[in-house]
Amino acid sequence: MKVIETDFQGWMGGVQARMEAALARLLPGGHVVPERLHQAMRYAVLEGGKRARPLLAFAAGEVAHALPDRLEIVAAAVELIHAYSLAHDDLPCMDDDVLRRGKPSVHIEYDEATALLVGDALQSLAFQLLVEHRLADSASVQLEMVRVLAAAAGSRGMAGGQQIDLESTGKSLGLPELELMHIHKTGALIRAAVMLGAACGKVNDAERQKLDHYAKAVGLAFQVVDDVLDYEASTVTLGKTAGKDFRQGKPTYLSTLGLARSRELAGELRAEAHAALESFGGRARRLAQLADFIVLRKF
Repeated sequence: MKVIETDFQGWMGGVQARMEAALARLLPGGHVVPERLHQAMRYAVLEGGKRARPLLAFAAGEVAHALPDRLEIVAAAVELIHAYSLAHDDLPCMDDDVLRRGKPSVHIEYDEATALLVGDALQSLAFQLLVEHRLADSASVQLEMVRVLAAAAGSRGMAGGQQIDLESTGKSLGLPELELMHIHKTGALIRAAVMLGAACGKVNDAERQKLDHYAKAVGLAFQVVDDVLDYEASTVTLGKTAGKDFRQGKPTYLSTLGLARSRELAGELRAEAHAALESFGGRARRLAQLADFIVLRKF
């Protein structure tokens, strides 16, 4: 099994620190009216999470020789969408969870109405960032970037995947149906992170297709590993309630395939992601390392 390189840890830590500073700067200050909403937005976003999607955006940007200042903005936009989804997912009307990123969920720390508004405001801010900054060399490319993120977040992406998830509780899904759900719920935003990072620089159509293939494989692998960790890891390690999907009767890769086959599938998707990057050579080193990190992670 390939070992995650030490220099990757340094790169990852650098991007995470940069994004923490960027998000703190781009979010409204907690002293700005309405203070409670802005404080809750900052609570939902800052000081937590792996920042996997920003990492993917920066890694894809290396393939495309993109400017870091551009990558910082698209990475922030994707992370704001992700944070909004977590605030909403934890609500009693959705997954009803009291813990997120090792601290009380937004609706527990504040209240349900504020958590709802936090999600709404973070989503709006994400798109505001995409139009306030120059992120591409042409207006048409930047307009397409807005479309990509909107599609990833909407009914044919993340929101649609959540609806399928809600409707599937207590049901037994086959692998095709399970993959369809997670291509939308988890994979769509991961795919958007990769494609937006690449769009900040220059890639041709063939390269874009290979990056898209990589992103689809990594997006599914991310969810497979999440399902395994939900079964194997502790609440303290995960920073969220462990075993909750099983107790709620949600369909997972484990319930469909079993533990051993789920682990095998994660490895197969990792190999598929690596294969999609072969023609890029060293430019895709970080993307390859992120595929390893996503599959080998323990939290």
